[in-house]
Amino acid sequence: MITSAKIYLTDCTDPHRNLAMEEAMLHSLPEGQAALFLWQNRHTVVIGSGQNAWRECNTALLEQEGGTLARRSSGGGAVYHDLGNLNFSFIMPRCDYDVDRHLKAVMNALAMHGLHAEKSGRNDLVIGGCKFSGNAFRLMKTSALHHGTLLIDSDMAMVSRYLTPDQDKLKAKGVRSVASRVVNLSALASVSVESMTEAMMDAFRQEYGPAGISVPEETAFPLYPGLLEKHCSWEWNYGASPEGSLELSRRFPWGGVQIYAKITGGAAQEVRVYTDSMDETLARRLTGALSGCPWRGEELARRASKIGEEDVAAWLRETL
Repeated sequence: MITSAKIYLTDCTDPHRNLAMEEAMLHSLPEGQAALFLWQNRHTVVIGSGQNAWRECNTALLEQEGGTLARRSSGGGAVYHDLGNLNFSFIMPRCDYDVDRHLKAVMNALAMHGLHAEKSGRNDLVIGGCKFSGNAFRLMKTSALHHGTLLIDSDMAMVSRYLTPDQDKLKAKGVRSVASRVVNLSALASVSVESMTEAMMDAFRQEYGPAGISVPEETAFPLYPGLLEKHCSWEWNYGASPEGSLELSRRFPWGGVQIYAKITGGAAQEVRVYTDSMDETLARRLTGALSGCPWRGEELARRASKIGEEDVAAWLRETL
């Protein structure tokens, strides 16, 4: 039974810090408390817990352009976050977890702007058949998380820019994101991140009772430091990608190269290299150099450089 409510509001836009804080709140929720966490990420692709980082995102381009890849602890598909997007997290006692009730609060906030949304079959919210909010969930023994996005004035061009890796260059296994038609709420009504933030807080209070606003303090959540270390790590964001096969191919002026590898724990195993290069030793040397290597552009490139293959090194660096 919910006996108190609290709203957490942050101006932090670092995705790893925000996701670590959200998870720390989930682990530390006081008995009987309903919490709403409102937050934003800058220039970020967030993937679900069961997704393959390289399949879902053009990771090399994202990093080259100053973006960040982050993996959340819930399932679902890949999404692009920028400062035109508002994220919400309902953190509830497990016995009071009710997705319909949470979404009722979100839709009430939208109604304050004259917007009337519907739930779709994929845990999305849509207006006129266009998605503006994706939702994901995580259930624990005593607490539960329901979080989602609200596209308000996001740069839609970035969605296709980062979430469509070149499948001719990269093939991988993992849970696929589902493509949807998307829309910014600001294209439908007079709404801003600030006005939607206020509306979400009002709607939450209407549903769960009086709630004060707090800035989440790192020192208030004992598990936060360890969770931040996890969320910042390559092992979590990339290495936690599901085991599967990856393929890369590129044609150079001197010949083509195809690299096949089984990825286990984020590292390349069972590497096979094929080439029509005139250098009959290239396939053997690259196979040896890349075997056991973390599937990470810089590390793969370093190993290719070490055997004198600078063209291959530059390709791996820019692709991964």
